[in-house]
Parts: sequence; structure tokens; C-alpha cells
Amino acid sequence: MGIKRYTAIADTTITNAFKPNLTSRATGSNMGLSDSLEVFRIYGQESSSSAELSRVLIKFPVTGANGGSGYSIKTDRDNGVIPASGSVSFYLRLFNAPHPFTLPRDYNLTIAAVSRSWDEGTGLDMEAYSDSGSANWSSAVSSSSGVVHWGTAGGDFHTTPKFSAYVDKGPDDLEVEITWLVEEWISGSTAGAGGSTLGKENDGVGIYLTNESAYSSSYTKKYFARDSEFFFKRPVIEARWESAKKDNRGNFYYSSSLAPAADNLNILYLYNYVRGRLRDIPGLGGDNKIYVSLYSGSGDNTVPTGSALRLSKGGGTVTNLDINATGSKVSTGIYSCSLALTAASTHGETTLTKIFDIWHTSSDGVDVDVKTRGGTIYHTGAITPVVLHSSDIKPYKRYACNITNLRHAYYKDETVQFRVYTRERDWNPNIYSKAVATPVANYIDSASFKVIRIVDELDVIAFGTGSDRHTHLSYDLSGSYFDLDMALLQPGYAYGIKFAFYDPAVSTWNEYPDVFKFRVEE
Repeated sequence: MGIKRYTAIADTTITNAFKPNLTSRATGSNMGLSDSLEVFRIYGQESSSSAELSRVLIKFPVTGANGGSGYSIKTDRDNGVIPASGSVSFYLRLFNAPHPFTLPRDYNLTIAAVSRSWDEGTGLDMEAYSDSGSANWSSAVSSSSGVVHWGTAGGDFHTTPKFSAYVDKGPDDLEVEITWLVEEWISGSTAGAGGSTLGKENDGVGIYLTNESAYSSSYTKKYFARDSEFFFKRPVIEARWESAKKDNRGNFYYSSSLAPAADNLNILYLYNYVRGRLRDIPGLGGDNKIYVSLYSGSGDNTVPTGSALRLSKGGGTVTNLDINATGSKVSTGIYSCSLALTAASTHGETTLTKIFDIWHTSSDGVDVDVKTRGGTIYHTGAITPVVLHSSDIKPYKRYACNITNLRHAYYKDETVQFRVYTRERDWNPNIYSKAVATPVANYIDSASFKVIRIVDELDVIAFGTGSDRHTHLSYDLSGSYFDLDMALLQPGYAYGIKFAFYDPAVSTWNEYPDVFKFRVEE
């Protein structure tokens, strides 16, 4: 799965609001240990022109030094847990904290990077503002070495990047993409050429009303803070990326004039497991290039034989009728390539019912027998290709599915791979000829999962059917699968997994009704 969450490591509300006596302002008050955060603008309470504001400050574990909790976004990137820059999106997520007072509607929030370090503080009082300390409206840090004031009362912020979030209804949660800022935090404020600065120090973000100077009140919007008792309501940065690997070994199609060029390509994967762990192939060199050639079988289709088949141009094949497709490294120990093959274009043969893919190091373009070809052969696989046919009806498919390796309970520190068997709901094989055969799995190109908490049906992980595709299912020769990091779930609760399948015939996602339940333990 392509999702990882990083909970805030510091947060507080700062304000210049009047205290209950309406004579002095609470510019020295601190609310660092409160279980909620609030943003408001109050106009005309003390006098006809008085204005009172509050802002939220939040910091997240971006680097090890700032995280202090043994994990961070940068650490996970260095360890390959999340992808490199450009292949992952980061979202700031805050969750509405209900309260009995009027909620603001139809307004904009600004999210800006804080430009100096600040202390969270230990204040709790958000009503009378009786707890003092820093950070507050006046100062960022208060320590034995002295007080560090903000350059501008209310906090110091970078001019770029800034993000805007529109809030339509009062109870709405906040979700805004801040990828640009997170990438700058990961880079850090290192010196670049000509004295320029690359990136930013991770001092968190400030959240405040965009139009703070309006001559009207906005009421109070509250979000849950990191000290909230509600596990799934704490502020997070959520990393999302498309992690699905769709291996066409089980649904390999011959090229057809019925399909556009992109749909004629087939993606194949190689998984290099060494003693149970994925390892990079050491002999590939710095560019990690690996070559793939296709061969026909012998008379009984048991081994590759003869000369390499001629491939169609596209994907990893640069020249039409070449015999090599160039593959590349996807991640540690995983390699892939894309190629196309016409049904009857190889050495005058009729359509082959079985072909063999050989992964090797030779870039030799000469059409030679596999046994005499130079280079190192790393893997030989088998493929049963399919000829694409048009249809005279509009298809409508419904699916039945099952998680074949589902357990009753899992531990919170596990990352589990769920194997999903899927078939057409109306599939009805001949019992006499198929009863002892392995059931045929469907390879669904677009399938997504979500996780709900059973007790209240809260969407803990929603369907990722948008542009990030972070909950799409992978598939290989054995069928569909996905990984789930149990650290995303609060222990002591039962959860359920649901599936949705994309129907290209009607361009819509259809949710599967069954729920696959399990529990997470400490």
C-alpha cells in the first residue's frame, strides 16, 4: 500500500484575544498541552473596532534530529519506505473537534511555513487564558537563557511556500497538499551555489484565517490536537503514492490493431529474493539495466528453444523487431520491463500458446540461440499469451472475492500482505473437468481497498481512487494482493477491509458488499 502517516510532535494555539475582563490581552498565554487547537477572528468585542485573533502552530517529524521519536519522513525515505521526490504526495490533515458554539462557514485558511524554532509549552486553559509560557503571541521561545520574541507578533512565517484551504461547512476536516514544503524540509537549509539556500529548517506550519483584517467575526473553528484521546483524529502529515505493481505475466496479451499502442504493452516483473529478502542483483552495474528476451517453447512447451522472438517497438524496446527489451530497477531487488509482441510475426510461426521470458545481461542484438548467447542469465519464466478479441455486446462484470490468508488478529508492529482471490460472480465451470484444477483468478486492473473500524464504521483508510492511487491492489501470476502496515491502526479494535472495483464499461467504481474482519492487538 502507498500510505504512511506522521503524527504531529508539537502543536499549540497562540492568541491576542482579550481575557474575560476585556481589559488585557492574552498575548502571553500558552495552550501547548490542550487536546484541541483553534482558529478564530473576533471583531468588536472590546470596542467597535477591536479585533482578536488566534493561530495554530504544528510541527511534524520530518528529520531524525527534529523527530526525536526514532522515526521521521527523511529516515523512511532513506530506508526506502517512501519513494523519492516526485513520486509521493504529502497532505496536511487536521480533524474537526466538535463544540457547542457557532461554527464558521465559507472561509479560507492559510497554511504557511514557520521561519524560526518555537516551544510547544505546557498550557491548557483555552477559556480564561490563565496559563502562560511559550510559544505565545509575543514570544517563540522562553528558556533559562532568555526569551526569544517573534520578529512580528503572532509568529514569523516564510513568504513561500504558502497554501490555501477553502472550508465550506463548519464541521469540515482540513486536508491540503503541502508536498512542496515537505520536500524543502527534507532538503534542509543547506547552502547552495552562489550563497543561495536550498530547502528550509523544519519549524512546522502556522494555520490562520486568510482574511484576518475583515470587519466581522468568524466564530471559532476547532481541530483535535496531538494530545487528543482519539487516535485517528490527531494532526498528521499523510504520505501517499501509487505502490501497486501490476505484473502482466498472467494476463499477457498479444499486440492487436484493436488496441492503442500503450495498451499493447505488457509489464513483467522480476523479484530477486536471496535467503528470503529482496536483494539487488550485483552484476548489473550502476545503471541497473537488465535485458529481457522472449523465446518460443520446444515441441511440448517445456523449455525455451530456438532464436529470440522479434519484439514490437515500444516500452523497453527501442527498435522495431529487436530481440531485447531493456528493464530497470523499481526498488530494492525488484526489476521490471515493458514490451509488446505480435501474435504471428516471429520467424513465420503461427500464434504461440506458450512463450518464455529470459532475463539476462547481454545486449547482443544478433538473433542467436539462447544456449549460445553471451551474458549472464538470471531468470527464466513462462507466459501463456492471449489474443485480444472484440465483442458484439457491452460487458457487465460483477466480482466475488476473498482474502485467502486472512487471520483473526494481527500485532500493531506487523506489515501484512493480504492475498485476494477474485473471480467473476457468475463464473460456473464444468464440475467434471474443473473440480481438481486450480481456480482461475481474474486480474483486475483497477481495484482499491479501504479499512473501516467496526465499532463505528469510521473510514480509517479511505478508498484511494483519485490521482494518488495509494490503495490500489497489485497483482501477479497468483492474483491480487496488497500490503497493510498495522501501525496505522489503533490496537484494541476490530477492523474491516472492503473492496471497490472499477468498471470501465460504465466508468464508475462499484463497492463490494462483504467486509473482511480482523483485530489489531498490542
